[in-house]
Amino acid sequence: MASVAPEVEKKEEEEQVVNPWEVSAGKGGIDYDKLVDQFGCQRLDAALIDRIARLTGRPPHRFLRRGLFFAHRDLNEILDIYEKGDKFYLYTGRGPSSEALHLGHLVPFMFTKYLQDAFKVPLVIQLTDDEKFLWKNLTVEESKRLARENAKDIIACGFDVERTFIFSDFNFVGGAFYENMVKVARCVTYNKVVGIFGFTPEDHIGKISFPPVQAVPSFPSSFPKHFSGNDQLRCLIPCAIDQDPYFRMTRDVAPRIGYQKPALIESRFFPALQGENTKMSASDPNSAIYVTDSTKDIKTKVNKYAFSGGQDSVELHRKLGANLEVDVSIKYLNFFLEDDDELERIKKAYKEGRMLTGEVKQLLVTVLSEMVERHKRARARVTEEMVDAFMAVRPLPNMFG
Repeated sequence: MASVAPEVEKKEEEEQVVNPWEVSAGKGGIDYDKLVDQFGCQRLDAALIDRIARLTGRPPHRFLRRGLFFAHRDLNEILDIYEKGDKFYLYTGRGPSSEALHLGHLVPFMFTKYLQDAFKVPLVIQLTDDEKFLWKNLTVEESKRLARENAKDIIACGFDVERTFIFSDFNFVGGAFYENMVKVARCVTYNKVVGIFGFTPEDHIGKISFPPVQAVPSFPSSFPKHFSGNDQLRCLIPCAIDQDPYFRMTRDVAPRIGYQKPALIESRFFPALQGENTKMSASDPNSAIYVTDSTKDIKTKVNKYAFSGGQDSVELHRKLGANLEVDVSIKYLNFFLEDDDELERIKKAYKEGRMLTGEVKQLLVTVLSEMVERHKRARARVTEEMVDAFMAVRPLPNMFG
């Protein structure tokens, strides 16, 4: 989603900062229990996950099974709607600030594709090229170009073109979408927006005026040609938990302007190679695996930079085993290795010292290389005409089946 600075949720004793500009943890890593308490969202429990499996008739995604998407707002209401045979739609997005996506960028799209396939529902994907122009040192033309390039990586994730609308703000904002923007803007005072997003007197008014742009895709009336006559259609937003303060604003405003509150399903953060205390950064290519990396690049990055929970010597490792809580290779396998039994076998052997760090990293290199190569092949098949088709303004089918 767009990188707007939400309210600063930092206390000295917590030693963690969580917002789209900065994710830094204390010595023990991100405390997700504290985040859930601070934000006031709900934990995603086993009963909800079982209900998703029952309603969709398919096994839950590994991100659900392993607690990687772990919190929500009103997901139970979305499932109630679906169970009654009614409709909802999905909304997610991307702030296009770089040519290539890293694996952390792919996580919400991989999960959103699962949701679209499982529930057979429409999806809108916002590319906030305007936001990146406002926050980054980019020209309008470069922001628009990056949006289109990023759209190709998103399409390569396998979305259903019949049910998916991808739009860039520079090309789409206006009409009913803009009407909803000013409705939201009138409901949020300057003091409120400063409290939520942490704006300062030095910030230009472009930043202060941006939040409604990201709020209104939550409302189907922003897309009259896509959801004609469905102004009360509910919206489900898959996102990382750092976006929660942002959509608290949207949920607060929604009933005041006659709309339904969007529901959210929220994920943990995808760690940098150097560990959870470090943020992946485009300025440091060695902090992340990119979808453009070669197998050689992946091998070098994993072997050289992936933080290890193993011991300092083989002898000590055999005796004490690995600390899985800090080991990045295990964290990455948790995201991307599909086989639950295989993952548990690796974790057990590594924790008990029967498997060495180098062996775990070798397995990770294989998993990541295969995934990145699949993505490259899929992206190579994405034509300019396909991008145009996903971005075409047209009705989206919102019936199941």
